[in-house]
Amino acid sequence: MTRCLVVDDDAEIRRSLDEYLQKFGVSVGAAGDGREMRRLMAAQVFDVVVLDLMLPDENGLTLCQWIQQHHPSVPVIMLTAHGDPISRVLGLEMGADDYLAKPFEPRELVARIHAIRRRARRGESEAQTRREFRFEGWAFDRLLRQLVSPQQIVVPLSSAEYRMLSALVERPGRVLSREQLIELTRAPGVEVNDRSVDLTISRLRQKLGDSPKEPRLIRTMRGEGYLFDAQVQP
Repeated sequence: MTRCLVVDDDAEIRRSLDEYLQKFGVSVGAAGDGREMRRLMAAQVFDVVVLDLMLPDENGLTLCQWIQQHHPSVPVIMLTAHGDPISRVLGLEMGADDYLAKPFEPRELVARIHAIRRRARRGESEAQTRREFRFEGWAFDRLLRQLVSPQQIVVPLSSAEYRMLSALVERPGRVLSREQLIELTRAPGVEVNDRSVDLTISRLRQKLGDSPKEPRLIRTMRGEGYLFDAQVQP
C-alpha cells in the first residue's frame, strides 16, 4: 500500500482525501501545518507527500525545500492556487515532483500519486539490475560480491554485510527504517531483527572507514532508521 502524507490546513480537505485515497490503496497521514508534518515524517516513512502551498505557520515552498534536504527520496506533489504559475514554477525549482491546482478532482490526484510511484519503482528496479556501484572512491561489484576501497584494496564482506550494502546503495538518500532493512536483507533460514541490523550496520561502517561517532556514509536518523548519504554512480 502506498503511504501518503497530506499537508493542508483545511481539515475538510484532509478528511475527504483520507476517505477517498484509501479506496485506491493509499493510506493517509494528515498534517495541518509544518510542525505536524515534521513530527509525522520523523515517526513514519511515507512514499509521497501532498503539500499545500499556503499554510498558517510556514510557506509550502520552504517545507518542500526541507523535505528535499531531509527526505530527498520522498516525492512531493504541490497543491497551488488556480492560476498561480509563478508559485508552480518556484515549487518545481524547489524540488516538487508535480503540482496540482486547487480546486482539483481527487481522481486526478490518485492518478498523479500512482504515476510518481511507478516512476520510483522503475528507478529502484533499474538500480537492482546494476552490477557495479561507485561512491566516494569505493567500488562495489555485486556479481563478484566484492568491495574495493579507494586505495584499490579488496575488502571482504560477509553475506549479511553484502545484503545490507546492496540495500543501501540501491536507495541512496532515502531513510530506511529497521523494519524495511529487515525485509530487504532477509535470507532463507536466517533470522534478522533490529539488533542484527544495527550490528551489520556497525560492521559495514568499520569496513568503509566511517567514524562510529560521526558517520559520514551511513547516517543514523534518530527515531527513523538509516540513510546512505553518498552520490552513487553505476
